[in-house]
Amino acid sequence: MDEHFVITIARQYGSGGRTVGQMLAKKLGYSFYDKEIIQMASDASGIDVSLFGKVEEGSSVKKASLFNRTGLYKGELIPPGSKEFVTDENIFNYQAKVIHDLAEKESFVVVGRCVNFVLKDRPNTLRVFVHAPWEFRVEHSMPKISGTREDVEKFLLRDDKRKQDYYRRFAGGVWNDATNYDLCLNSGKLGFEKCVEAIEAQMEIMRR
Repeated sequence: MDEHFVITIARQYGSGGRTVGQMLAKKLGYSFYDKEIIQMASDASGIDVSLFGKVEEGSSVKKASLFNRTGLYKGELIPPGSKEFVTDENIFNYQAKVIHDLAEKESFVVVGRCVNFVLKDRPNTLRVFVHAPWEFRVEHSMPKISGTREDVEKFLLRDDKRKQDYYRRFAGGVWNDATNYDLCLNSGKLGFEKCVEAIEAQMEIMRR
C-alpha cells in the first residue's frame, strides 16, 4: 500500500471547503494544492497557463476528435507534435498526471479538479465533499463577491452549474453525488474545526 496519504476535497462555493482543506493540511503538516496544480501542469506541458484556466471555467479550447480521444488519464498523453496536443482532454490529463506524480512523492490535501475521480482507485486516498445550506453559503460568499445579495446568489448558481458540467465532462458522473465520495460534511452545521476532526477520524479508520 502506498505510504503517502492524499485527501481530495470537492466543495460548494461558500461552504468553506477550501478553508477546511488548508486547516487540515496545516494540522497534518501536509502540502496543500489548489490552483498550483494548473501552474505545475502548464510548466510540465508548455501549454499556456491561461488555457488551463479557460477549460476549468467552462470554456472550450479545442475538443479532441472522436478518433483521437485519450479519455481520462491512464498514463498516456498526446505529444506536443500532434494537432490534438492543445485540447481540453489533454489539458485535463496533464493536470491528472501532475496529481498522480505528486501522490508518488508526498502526502497532501488537494481541492477541486475531479481529483476524487482521478485517484478513485488509489489506496490511502480519502475523498471528501464539503457542502452547506444555501443561506450559509450566501452569507460566507458576500464578503468575497461584489454586488447585491441577488448577484451573489446568481454567482453561486453559476458556479454550481460550472462544477457539475466540468465533472460530468471529465469524470462522467455527478459532481455532488455522495456515492462519489468517502465522506460528506455539512460545514454549516459542523463548523470548520469539526470538519477537520471528522476527516482526521476517517483517516484513522482507513489506516487500521
